[in-house]
Amino acid sequence: MNVARDAVLWAADNRWLREHLPKYRFVRRSVRRFMPGETLDDATAAAKRLQERGVPTMFTALGENVTELSDARRVVQDYREAFDRVAEVGLDTEFSVKPSHLGLDQDPRAALANLEELATSATEHDNWLWLDMESAPYVDRTLDLYRKLRAAHPNVGVCLQAYLKRTAGDVDSLMPLDPTIRLVKGAYREPRELVFGSREVIDEAYRRLALLILARKGPIGRLALGTHDIGLIRQIETDVGGRDGFEVHMLFGIRQADLVRMAAEGYQARSLIAYGTHWYPWFMRRIAEKPVENSLLAFRNLVTRG
Repeated sequence: MNVARDAVLWAADNRWLREHLPKYRFVRRSVRRFMPGETLDDATAAAKRLQERGVPTMFTALGENVTELSDARRVVQDYREAFDRVAEVGLDTEFSVKPSHLGLDQDPRAALANLEELATSATEHDNWLWLDMESAPYVDRTLDLYRKLRAAHPNVGVCLQAYLKRTAGDVDSLMPLDPTIRLVKGAYREPRELVFGSREVIDEAYRRLALLILARKGPIGRLALGTHDIGLIRQIETDVGGRDGFEVHMLFGIRQADLVRMAAEGYQARSLIAYGTHWYPWFMRRIAEKPVENSLLAFRNLVTRG
């Protein structure tokens, strides 16, 4: 991992910075690149615009590591209302949630019950629920939740991170379930012994994992390539001789014109729209993906008025 990326990820986890940086206008201006706003209304308006251009969406309400189960229950209610909203306005919008946002730190059984409730809402609305993957200490617990959910809900997916050395083994263990997987490169600050260290090695691990999943995927499972690396997507497409077996998921505001173009070319494409007030750690992980380029963006916002 490079020094700039490590520094940004350190800042993402720093409590003092988390409390103070979001108060600065230049930081709030910078975050607009990655999210349309803080409310469900903002996300819905952006999703409508994208759907008009042929790109369906996925919503995630930002937040993680709630400290009270009552907070997790409010998150569940907010997501249930969001399921109702997108159905009401006719959006092709799926949902992605963080287990720690639903009480995993306090009580795994309560978190599972919350997820069961949301998976049931997804079924009632002919929709999908995805489990985001968090940092390494959460991997086993998140996969355990996924296995339990998948037993009763085929419309549930899980995120896996290619930079973790363990992920090939996790793929092997999940394949008998015919899982739905969103494969990303990874964005957390992890102990060096747990992750591949260079971009080239991570890219190759990503490619191999995608090919492994595609070779063994059953009739229900889906594979979403959650990356903005178009060259890597094209390489996987070449390796498997087509694009029918996978989807492309990109974050709102990053390579958006490319995603619209890919959708027009026939790729199954989807834009992940984040919203909410608890955006600081998520925003910093976006900065860390390209720390020099994105830090320059933040600096331009610092010196630009309006």
